[in-house]
Amino acid sequence: MKDSIYKYIKVGIIHFMAYPQVIRGEGPILETLSKIAEDDYFNVVEVSWMKDPAVRKAAKEMLDVAHMTVAYGGQPRTLTTGLDINSLDTAIREKTIATLKEGIDEAYELGAVGFAFLAGKYPGKDKEEAATQALIDSIKELCAYSKSKGNIPVILEIFDRDIEKKSLVGPNDVAIRVASEVRKEYDNFGLMVDLSHVPQLRQTPREALVPVKDYLMHVHIGNAVLKDKSHPAYGDAHPRFGIAGGENDVPEVMEFLKVLFEIGYLSESGPRIVSFEVKPLAGESPELVIANAKRTLNEAWARL
Repeated sequence: MKDSIYKYIKVGIIHFMAYPQVIRGEGPILETLSKIAEDDYFNVVEVSWMKDPAVRKAAKEMLDVAHMTVAYGGQPRTLTTGLDINSLDTAIREKTIATLKEGIDEAYELGAVGFAFLAGKYPGKDKEEAATQALIDSIKELCAYSKSKGNIPVILEIFDRDIEKKSLVGPNDVAIRVASEVRKEYDNFGLMVDLSHVPQLRQTPREALVPVKDYLMHVHIGNAVLKDKSHPAYGDAHPRFGIAGGENDVPEVMEFLKVLFEIGYLSESGPRIVSFEVKPLAGESPELVIANAKRTLNEAWARL
């Protein structure tokens, strides 16, 4: 591709994965966020909860000065706490909705352009229908809450069904059913596809993207290790591109981008967010893993 990548893509990175020590809403949030904000490769940073209001205020000021677009990932609010938005236990479900609403509040405070989350666990075939309906009802409540405050869309990320997260959503048919039902009442809802989850769902980029194109609002790119269960990055660990035994590298990123153009997610009408979801393994430098990701995307773009 001869055109600049920024004509089509707002390049982003997930702060709490690149620097996983902040995933619980504490730790060196501002120190690590500043490293991303100072890097002009990135137009977008995806942040998560920041438990200290003073930290949120400072982060907002920092990202305003850096002229960065902000997106909010609500996933850590449930993944690190064991909560479940489609739980058939009403108390757990209500607690999950409450923390995600708090996340929506933070997203508005930070000036975010989107709020992402994931479905809860797949409960088994006998409870799948009830859990799916519970998920739909929960999402409608989140959409109504967000709409009451402004225009931030609520975005459901598609995860694996049987590798690590073992999420209800899950397969495309479930994602499409949920999206179609919610969209009947709320236009501020969409889906997210992550390249690192594509092999976990035993799909190709085309199989992952084309069926959900009418609901696609957000995109991540990353890697996964699936062939060796003893590998420290096995499952949904988002290791660096090109890692031995990994599923995704330059060719897979290139194919993913190609399909994003085909379905119209990427076009000349304006740049759309594509964010790296990469996480350093123990002993790896976050900055080197980030540099790896940038090189991978640059090479994939050059080959388009």
